[in-house]
Amino acid sequence: MEKTWVLKPRGDETLIQELAKSLSVDPVIANLLVQRGITTFKEADEFFNPDIKKLHDPFLMKDMDKAIMRIEKALNNNEKILIYGDYDVDGTTAVAMLYSFFRKRYSQIRYYIPDRYGEGYGISFKGIDYAANNAFTLVIALDCGIKAVEKIKYANKKGVDFIICDHHLPGDTIPQAVAVLDAKQPGCKYPYKELSGCGVGFKLIQAFCIKRSISFNQIYTFLDLVAVSIASDIVPITDENRILAFYGMEKLNKEPVFGLKAIKKVCGIDDMGMNINDIVFKIGPRINAAGRIETGSKAVELLVSQNEEDALKFAKGINIFNENRRDLDQKITAESIEMINSNEAIKNKKTTVLYNPEWHKGVVGIVASRLIEHYYRPTIILTKSNGFITGSARTVEGFDLYHAIDKCGQLLENYGGHKFAAGISLKPENLNKFIEMFEKVVSESITEKQLIPHIEIDDVLKLSQIDAKFFRILQRFQPYGPENMNPVFVANNVFDSGIGKTVGKKNEHLKLDLRQDSCPGSIFPAIGFGLGSKAMEVAECRTFDVCFSVDKNDFMNKTSLQLRLRDIQLKNLKYYE
Repeated sequence: MEKTWVLKPRGDETLIQELAKSLSVDPVIANLLVQRGITTFKEADEFFNPDIKKLHDPFLMKDMDKAIMRIEKALNNNEKILIYGDYDVDGTTAVAMLYSFFRKRYSQIRYYIPDRYGEGYGISFKGIDYAANNAFTLVIALDCGIKAVEKIKYANKKGVDFIICDHHLPGDTIPQAVAVLDAKQPGCKYPYKELSGCGVGFKLIQAFCIKRSISFNQIYTFLDLVAVSIASDIVPITDENRILAFYGMEKLNKEPVFGLKAIKKVCGIDDMGMNINDIVFKIGPRINAAGRIETGSKAVELLVSQNEEDALKFAKGINIFNENRRDLDQKITAESIEMINSNEAIKNKKTTVLYNPEWHKGVVGIVASRLIEHYYRPTIILTKSNGFITGSARTVEGFDLYHAIDKCGQLLENYGGHKFAAGISLKPENLNKFIEMFEKVVSESITEKQLIPHIEIDDVLKLSQIDAKFFRILQRFQPYGPENMNPVFVANNVFDSGIGKTVGKKNEHLKLDLRQDSCPGSIFPAIGFGLGSKAMEVAECRTFDVCFSVDKNDFMNKTSLQLRLRDIQLKNLKYYE
């Protein structure tokens, strides 16, 4: 699929030059900082050196005092407490964190993960009944609950109190729980609004520690779980999330909890070489696979393991779930592509909405993402579950998916999510109406530009500017993630030194040694995953342009710099505004 390259506007030139001078860095580095809103030496120092002491006061969050008072009451009265969380990575890491923290201090505590297929997302009536029937009088719900208005009314009638810890957008009405912790709710003055669900749970135990004068070191041990949630839930890695992710990655690399250490082992990840991408593509999918294929409780079992032997056993089981998940999503993706290619009407739409009652509910979200790689447009994949049609939606860069689904809300039984991803359920008789309405809503609001995949480029770079110091400073921009992505550069008029070749089982990747006319002394090895189809054109082209990120290559105990190619253009660049 051809991509458009989009060159970001440069920052203010005066600020760039001043920052480059004060930091003694290349102006390209200074421009990256200014693009991220960092314009002074002090701000740069704080960015490059995240300080755990600068986490916000958890009691700034609305209802935090109520939540702590209710937990104190439960502990003092020896009440049974249930830790309840969603079945995805964010929910299971949050449950594992809170359960592990409190079980060291209190015995009357258990956890509960709803079944994806029998109960669906979030707080369920079945879960409330479980709590009531087993004498749990307090439930702490994590990564869910902000829209569970009717469920909380039901729980109140059953004599079950709820503390809701969520980070999703609230609806018009806030549930009548004992306490609702969600920085996005009206009236909450908490200074940072983008915590993960596990992050909100972390603020709860941070507040508990402050109230009881417990050392912060007692919760520092859980920062690896928080980092996994931040990376997997794709929340912005800015402000407080940057601090939590920075120290969480440090913990994950040096001394992770037994469960995460075991997953790293089954993934074959180097003890000290882990980054955010490893979480997104290796750790997260395995944790998610438990809830997709069997039950999210299996993931919590792994994450709360108290010894290496148990953890490794659970990790191997979850790895099998992930292999099953991979087989399912490949099969369903192939079937979906066939459905689109065999139907001209579907092929020419601005949306993809596909339904098959036999598809596995646990992988439809993954399939939606896969299809966007083939047909770049808002996509919903649906299957049948408990008498309803249910599924997951994904979108393209810059298009607010949740807003579009909200406009179709009258046809839906339930929906939730955010602008990038959502889940929906509807009655079978409303399916065709929904497909038509969703296409109409999207067609009226999406731009042609949003339907073209694009690569955002931070700056133009000469190969001669890339040296050890440049890369060392670039590494300090980590951890990468939304609003602080791995910088992408463009180099113009480069050429292959003559040893370019395709690699991979199907020759799908392209390996080059790149030079640039303007700096003849610099030669850089480059790897372009998925770019093997361009090998012939590259060989025949005198010069071309590449966009890339700067990476390192560890081979035979030697480390060298290399370019990770994102795309190649064999003609003059054409940027759009």
